Amino acid sequence: MEGKVKFFNTRKGFGFIQGDDGQEYFVHQTGLAEGVTLNENDSVTFDVEEGDKGPKAVNVTKG
Repeated sequence: MEGKVKFFNTRKGFGFIQGDDGQEYFVHQTGLAEGVTLNENDSVTFDVEEGDKGPKAVNVTKG
């Protein structure tokens, strides 16, 4: 899936991605591909997994 970073707190290691499907996805730093850092409004591609609190973004890469 593709989307844009709405918010990412590098100090706390989490944030949210707005998917192209209109849904918002939680992202944790452990869900980022190796070497990837996120900033607000970055375009990203990611997979979706069901987390404890709903869908979450994993395997996040910049795209």
